[in-house]
Amino acid sequence: MKKERRDFESVAARWDSNPGRVRIANDVAAAIQREVTLTMQMDVLDYGSGTGLLSLQLLPQVGSVCGADSSPAMLAAMADKITTQSLNNAHTQFVDFENGAHASGSYDLIISSMVTHHVPDTAALFAEWFRLLNPGGKIAFADLDSEDGAFHGDNTGVFHLGFDRMHLRELLLQAGFIEVHDSTATSVSKEVDGKPREFPIFLIVARKP
Repeated sequence: MKKERRDFESVAARWDSNPGRVRIANDVAAAIQREVTLTMQMDVLDYGSGTGLLSLQLLPQVGSVCGADSSPAMLAAMADKITTQSLNNAHTQFVDFENGAHASGSYDLIISSMVTHHVPDTAALFAEWFRLLNPGGKIAFADLDSEDGAFHGDNTGVFHLGFDRMHLRELLLQAGFIEVHDSTATSVSKEVDGKPREFPIFLIVARKP
């Protein structure tokens, strides 16, 4: 596993053209809608938002959305959607907490999809989410179940080859979260060494007391 960070700047312009990536965002959005009661009073933070594929789907059902990402090009793509669609209750902010650029604001729901495996220190990420949540707020994040590195192929910037759900549960409890619940959001089929493989993607929901 290569430890350098992945270059998301160079792929931002064509990010949404990948149908598999769009399907994951759609399926994760549907899973969040199943597992979390969304209300028009909710301020939502999409952590590692990319171009907003996930959070802009939920925008009509919540009060506001903030897309946070460490890639300026990804944020620019999301901001362009916000402007083009005249979305007055959505905005972006640059976040790179590993290098000291922490998110600002407080939120009722933090969502994230396929981001956690790109963050070296999972416990520190959960502590950051806990800090940003209002009391009673929830997180809902999706990522891969444990795998052998075949999902990405090029594992540059991949710090975790998926996750064991029980291990994540323990980390979340240690961070102060309660009511930790996991479900399978979707599954991605890929050909590996000439054979089809299924890669399950979980959704974990937890609440801040």
